[in-house]
Amino acid sequence: MKFVPLALMLFTTASFAQGTLDLKANEQPIHTAKDPIAIGKIPQNYQFVEPGTLTVAISALNSPPLAMLASDNRTRIGSDPDIARLLADSLGLKLKLVPTAWEDWPLGITSGRYDVALVNIAVTEQRKTKFDFATYRVDSLAFSVKSDSEIQKIAGPADVSGLRIILGSGTNQEKILLGWNELNEREGRKPAQPIYLTDDASGNLYIQAGRADATFGPQSVAAYKAALTGKTRVVGLGPKKAYVATTTKKGNGLVYALQAALDGAVKRGEYQQVLDRWGEKGEEVAASEINPPGITYP
Repeated sequence: MKFVPLALMLFTTASFAQGTLDLKANEQPIHTAKDPIAIGKIPQNYQFVEPGTLTVAISALNSPPLAMLASDNRTRIGSDPDIARLLADSLGLKLKLVPTAWEDWPLGITSGRYDVALVNIAVTEQRKTKFDFATYRVDSLAFSVKSDSEIQKIAGPADVSGLRIILGSGTNQEKILLGWNELNEREGRKPAQPIYLTDDASGNLYIQAGRADATFGPQSVAAYKAALTGKTRVVGLGPKKAYVATTTKKGNGLVYALQAALDGAVKRGEYQQVLDRWGEKGEEVAASEINPPGITYP
């Protein structure tokens, strides 16, 4: 099994550590112009949830740099809200952000509550049966531990044996950990204990209080926390790399307009501005791809 190089993790951590992340400045929206090519690809029969508005599901959790509350404690900021704004602007639409629990976005998309979901959703072969994807970032997963933890490295199944690992239910990281547990049990090692939490504050409390040994989640979030507080550190990356993508209902055709909007933002430079200001340089895509090969699991 091939592991993602550490260069991406180190680059992102370094960009935070150098103080390039200015949260107050990042509250100012990055806008872009209407994109006639993207607008022309909106299906004629597509009905937006609200006419003239792009309704986008984003994470309800405080998961910087992906999504978080601004200083007014109401406005959602982060790289995903910024990408959502570029999409809406490009399509000549208003933007409505809907904070959404991870467990709720699939039903919200299939039932028509949202036009698009941007909840750090990685493309998988299973998800492609129900949803269409337009890629906008490379996704890596990371293990984090308390800064004074004795754990120095997590690089494979043996390293998680017997550990208490915080992760989200229904996520790629859960599938990876459960697969590693099967390997550990076959080889006579104790499996890891998954701890399922849905809010970031509880995860931080569990790690700092010694109620969990490590967290397993998005690399950009792990790097942000490690650099911002110094209370945690990243000790390894997951074994798989995937694409994070805009997520829409299968077959409704909106994905082609979203792809064109992303490609336009890449060419004009606003896309790079978004990733740069949230410390995600190194996770960019050169062009958006529709329904690329997704993560598969044995």
